[in-house]
Amino acid sequence: MHKLARCVRFSINPFLSGESTGFNEFVSMPAGEGLSIFLELSVELVGEVEPTTGFVVNVADIDRNVREFAVPVFAERIKQTFGRAEHVGFSTMAELLGSAWSRLADRFGTARLSTLALKLNPFRKIAINSKDLGMVYFSEKFEFAAMHKLWNDGFSEERNFAVFGKCANPTGHGHNYIVEVTITVPAERNAFRLGDFEKTVDDELVRLLDHKNLNVDVDRFSQINPTVENIACFAWNKLVGKFGGATLHCVTIWETDKTCCSYFG
Repeated sequence: MHKLARCVRFSINPFLSGESTGFNEFVSMPAGEGLSIFLELSVELVGEVEPTTGFVVNVADIDRNVREFAVPVFAERIKQTFGRAEHVGFSTMAELLGSAWSRLADRFGTARLSTLALKLNPFRKIAINSKDLGMVYFSEKFEFAAMHKLWNDGFSEERNFAVFGKCANPTGHGHNYIVEVTITVPAERNAFRLGDFEKTVDDELVRLLDHKNLNVDVDRFSQINPTVENIACFAWNKLVGKFGGATLHCVTIWETDKTCCSYFG
């Protein structure tokens, strides 16, 4: 079984009657004119490879279906709400994802639609998946800078450097970490407030870690190595149960753009 993912980018002009199709799908199709609303819809499909083509689904077919059946869902509602000077809130975005799902679900042959995610900006997205279409997954990224040293007093110096390499530098070293926090919220829930979510993550986690020597300034890491794996677990324990009507789903820590770890409790 394979999982195939495809991102389709498009732009919407709320106050123009028509849309410029454009010719650069890497950037956006429809292209948008002037200052427009840019969105990216990520489609994940699960299925077997078709032996004669080597495809799960031809990505050209994914693009065509998304632009024909899903993009109009977002374009029509955004134009309507902007025309009435109304806010497009969390529950509306969840509803739009559900409508897009219903229009796309049976259009990929034997492949099954697994996840549909709407990127709202480069660091924030909402998603639904086939496990429970009544739940919305909201994700946002935060940053913090910190230093750490990886060392085990039970190892010899030689073994420490063999296991931890440059991370065993005696005076430590730093990272610009990224933490992505994903929560689940009932699709119909209107009480989700982005500011409350961000404040919780900042108060309960980021302030504890930002510009700190993790080995020295964070009690937990005086006992265990502040590896990306252990930081992800630490972040989960600090945040779980702190989001009111929302449920913590996953915490992902990036140590570099090549190394990350996710923890699901």
